[in-house]
Amino acid sequence: MNEEKTTNSEEYVLRIAIDEAGYEEDKPIIRDIQLRVAPGELVGLIGPNGAGKSTTVKTILGLLAHVKGQVELGGKNKRYAYVPEQPIYYEYFTLWEHLRLAASAFGLKEGEFECKAEALLDRFRLTEQKHLYPVNFSKGMQQKLMLIIAFLLEPDIYVVDEPFVGLDPRATNDFLELLMSELSRGAGVLMSTHVLDTAEKICQSFVLINGGFVVAQGTLQQVRIDAGCPEDAALSECFLALT
Repeated sequence: MNEEKTTNSEEYVLRIAIDEAGYEEDKPIIRDIQLRVAPGELVGLIGPNGAGKSTTVKTILGLLAHVKGQVELGGKNKRYAYVPEQPIYYEYFTLWEHLRLAASAFGLKEGEFECKAEALLDRFRLTEQKHLYPVNFSKGMQQKLMLIIAFLLEPDIYVVDEPFVGLDPRATNDFLELLMSELSRGAGVLMSTHVLDTAEKICQSFVLINGGFVVAQGTLQQVRIDAGCPEDAALSECFLALT
């Protein structure tokens, strides 16, 4: 893969041009995937199960060996944060130790780390659990840990995979408010989700994938045109028409 994760461009925080990618050589799962996320833009990555969304995300993260294409990070620090659908944690680390490890890996100063971490724990109502082990948390609490780590790092681009799974309505609202704040800061977001009603409300543009190919891309109005749907059609209607 011709992969470059350094660029001086200020026009995007993420740009990908994937000719093909897959898990085995000469057996591509996705083809001709091109997208760009600008500063302050929230792009929804939409598609049915098995469409190629996860493969696209893994390609962006550099987790696949069999890739032909290019991935470029922009922004000031060229830093990304990934929020997985299934929480990832260390069995013998407390919540606070997870946060401290992430802060150390990205070089956050102690005072800055503690201030941000305490504020995020309070926001997601996990202050009392800070010295407990996430292995014993509910799925929703583990997902909150993933979100806190991501927001703690203040990256240029967030790559978020099904963030609403396991979150109660209040935590979902907290997540969306923080996400909007990050967009205002100039961060970009690529969010893979099946929660189409929420995606329709918060995303500026969409990339719909089916069968490993992009079948529609752009604003909701452009997606409606690509899907042959009426001007007032919901994103879910376009999804059904295209997939």
